[in-house]
Amino acid sequence: MQETNPLDDPNADPFAIAAEAAARIAELTGVERHDIALTLGSGWGRAAELIGETTHTIPATEVPGFSKPALEGHVGTLRSVALPNGKHALVIGARTHYYEGHGVRRVVHSVRTAAATGATTMILTNGAGGIKQHWTPGTPVLISDHINMTGDSPLEGATFIDLTDLYSRRLRNLARSLSPGIDEGVYVQFRGPHYETPAEVQMAKTIGGHIVGMSTALEAIAARQAGMEILGMSLITNLAAGIQLTPLSHEEVIEAGRAAEPVISKLLADIVAEL
Repeated sequence: MQETNPLDDPNADPFAIAAEAAARIAELTGVERHDIALTLGSGWGRAAELIGETTHTIPATEVPGFSKPALEGHVGTLRSVALPNGKHALVIGARTHYYEGHGVRRVVHSVRTAAATGATTMILTNGAGGIKQHWTPGTPVLISDHINMTGDSPLEGATFIDLTDLYSRRLRNLARSLSPGIDEGVYVQFRGPHYETPAEVQMAKTIGGHIVGMSTALEAIAARQAGMEILGMSLITNLAAGIQLTPLSHEEVIEAGRAAEPVISKLLADIVAEL
């Protein structure tokens, strides 16, 4: 049976559905407001256990607008985490990818829901391919900017949003204060689900990209529209096609994430502790 979702109705208000989702999360968790939201991509999952005490774990499908994850490595839950400083974090383990074909509204619903819960900081993470040859698998990098190659946008109608300093310089400086050697680069979101060709990777490099992947950019635009401050981080799980000489595989991405998870999750937890 095909999944039905209120966001698929073109006449529906996606912000009203996000507000309904936020109300449902408050009902299920007993937490009136979440201050920080984190979307944990491939390799970043352990951070949820390190940032604080998980008080509630909710199957995402119990919340209006959320879809069942299509990808191994994404757990399909929403967690409410009590932070040591008294704040609450919403950890999103239910990312809808653009390549699933559900439309941009579903892709950015988690971000809009997070904003509706009260979150003012959005941390977006992913597993991605690296173009810089010195980035070995398992290297975390900060996202300094992005190039959106999907040909799509979460903004509807005559909605004009400034994307200057989209990935907060303040938050990147905070991350560097905790991990002085961390590098940064421009993330290029392709449509997927196929990996990029070597020629496409060279194109991304030519136009200023350093990281290639299939998520994050559309979510960041929606987060900016919602007025959130954004930190983006990629785990380099492999060198991109043509940079890496061996064929790419999803298994390689998962394995690199597993190997790097303890280190990158600790770094992310340290960042959250400073917010």
